[in-house]
Amino acid sequence: MIATLQGRIAAKGENYVIVDVGGVGFKVYVPLSFQEHLGGIGQQVSLFTHTHVRENELALYGFGTPDELALFELLLGVSGIGPKVALRIVSIMSVDTLREAIARGDAAMLTRIPGVGKKTAERVMMDLKDKLGVSLEFASYPALTHADAEVISALTSLGYSIAEAQAALRSLPQESLPLEEKIRLALQYFATE
Repeated sequence: MIATLQGRIAAKGENYVIVDVGGVGFKVYVPLSFQEHLGGIGQQVSLFTHTHVRENELALYGFGTPDELALFELLLGVSGIGPKVALRIVSIMSVDTLREAIARGDAAMLTRIPGVGKKTAERVMMDLKDKLGVSLEFASYPALTHADAEVISALTSLGYSIAEAQAALRSLPQESLPLEEKIRLALQYFATE
């Protein structure tokens, strides 16, 4: 199967790029987080790929790092997770963010991703706990409060990724603040970044 792909970006879509390799255009589905870092049309790109074969479809999924590819392939091994949902998860969560969510038992973090329900999130937690090497180091972090989840939700609805929203949340003072103030300070974090 195709393990890597290197070529020129011929076109870009909402969740894919077409990579021209020696005159042959490959449509490769990529995480949104990676697509933001790709250059424009005509730029060179190098992708780590997964070839997904089904009865009536042959699809390529591309990633910027081997870690993202490995996470995608681990997610495909979870019952109920197909390539589109796995791609959404990789688009939103890094390996470390997913490890942290699993260590905390924070299935709610996964259920915010479209296509991931409570049962699927719990299955991901159970199936990947050992495979991702989750240790107790993450368990020492406090769990997200309802207000923290609201801040993350507000920031992601404004177009920030979950990882960016979490970074902004970690920059906030530890004191108890009203929700509006937390969101204002989080937005201020992005302005000064």
